[in-house]
Amino acid sequence: MVPQMGNETAATAIRGTVFDIERFAIHDGPGIRTTLFLKGCPLACWWCHNPESISPRPQLALFEEKCIGCGRCFEVCPNGVHEKLTDGTRMLHREKCEACGLCVQTCFAEALVMQGRELTVEQAMAELRKDAPFYESSGGGVTLSGGEPLRQPAFSAAVLAACRAEGFATALDTCGHAPWEDYEKVLPFVDLVLYDFKLADPEAHRRYTGVPNELIMENLGRIDGRGIPIEIRIPVIPGINDSRENMEETARILSRLENLTGVVLLPYHGLGETKYPRVGRTYRLGGLVSPTRERMEEIAGWLTGLGVPARAR
Repeated sequence: MVPQMGNETAATAIRGTVFDIERFAIHDGPGIRTTLFLKGCPLACWWCHNPESISPRPQLALFEEKCIGCGRCFEVCPNGVHEKLTDGTRMLHREKCEACGLCVQTCFAEALVMQGRELTVEQAMAELRKDAPFYESSGGGVTLSGGEPLRQPAFSAAVLAACRAEGFATALDTCGHAPWEDYEKVLPFVDLVLYDFKLADPEAHRRYTGVPNELIMENLGRIDGRGIPIEIRIPVIPGINDSRENMEETARILSRLENLTGVVLLPYHGLGETKYPRVGRTYRLGGLVSPTRERMEEIAGWLTGLGVPARAR
């Protein structure tokens, strides 16, 4: 029995930090879906197109191109986060920011934006219910993504359980790098796992994502053992993981899975590059060119030829 807490259960009182809710998502599982993007990720992939998802906390983003120089943010910030230098330029002291949002509230030019907001489970469900007719008519549902949803395991489990209770199909988009006990909290409420697979070689994986891949491989096998359908997603990054050698080793690993529904190849794009300075991060792949459609089809052909059904998106 779930303990009661006033007018709400302990589960619905749990709060999570969300940075986006995408409606009419058609690439995050079957049918029309609503994808709930949670903040926090244990990886720092060089090609990440959502750098605002890496930190688990709400964070201030600065869109300098929108700033009109009114100076209101300098006046209202209690911690001296915003500093005007003698040459007229500005300095943002992110280490002092407590994400109070005062500067965001006073910035009518919308140059300052808070990335991430706290929601209760019920608040999240209120958003997800808005699209329920589309789930039913299209065979869609709700997908939890990020960041990494397992950075917020209690909130993720509570939302997925609430979705299951209301008859919504569910999918979990995960990087695989989380304690197994956290997966055990959410998997009973998951209909499909979208599993990210970056690199087969552990050291290369560590170099380009910040973590080795042993735990990711272990969790993949354990999830497969639960009998849950798994769709593998591979971001194709030119010069990093698009070699024949990596794809052959990847196929060898994936061919062991009994519940693999297929592999989706996602072409690298640099559309997230402009986001990095907004949240105080440096992009490491500037100038990298996206793979051509022909190259994507070639790689899909390699995997399919090795017994792993793959398609390029």
